[in-house]
Amino acid sequence: MSAYDLEEQEKIAALKAWWNTYGNLVLLAVILVLGTIAAWNGWQWYQRSKTVEASQVYAELQRVAGGKDLKKIRDTAGTLLESYPRTIYAPLAALASAKAHFDASDLKTARVQLQWAVENARDPEVQSIARLRLATLLIDEKAYDEALKVLDAKHDAPFAGRFLEVRGDVLAAAGRKSDARAAYRTALEKADPRDTGARELLQLKLDSLGDA
Repeated sequence: MSAYDLEEQEKIAALKAWWNTYGNLVLLAVILVLGTIAAWNGWQWYQRSKTVEASQVYAELQRVAGGKDLKKIRDTAGTLLESYPRTIYAPLAALASAKAHFDASDLKTARVQLQWAVENARDPEVQSIARLRLATLLIDEKAYDEALKVLDAKHDAPFAGRFLEVRGDVLAAAGRKSDARAAYRTALEKADPRDTGARELLQLKLDSLGDA
């Protein structure tokens, strides 16, 4: 028993010596880990809370968007853009506001809203939609070079055909018929064979340019 007790005492002494040397570092590491976990959980809670709040504001935007009160639409969308810019609802609000202002022929405000969505949307699909709508708006403003620059940016792959179609629209509006034909033809090649409506529209646009 004495030999066993001596061995245990040596282990305890060694452990105490190790703790005296590294104990403070271990405690610090534990505190840092626990602090990081607490901070992460707090951040996650904060994000969920902001998302819930943003969803409520977006629901209100959807309600007022059916009317013609542009100020109310703009103010409600502005709340999302300013107070909840990192939520999924902010770029959707920008798109909704842009549509309402475009329909009311307020192209300046619509353009600002679409530009915000292009620059801030995290969802590639939403960003691609914003780019397409912005490019279409720029056609109305005869800002053809700007529209082409918007379309040149990287976009979500499923939208490749649509981007080519709008590129054709820009080029046709700019009087560059040869380039427009090429864009429409490539868009036709990429179009879903099952989407007959889209393919027919593309063919009509192509035919409207006449023979090369």
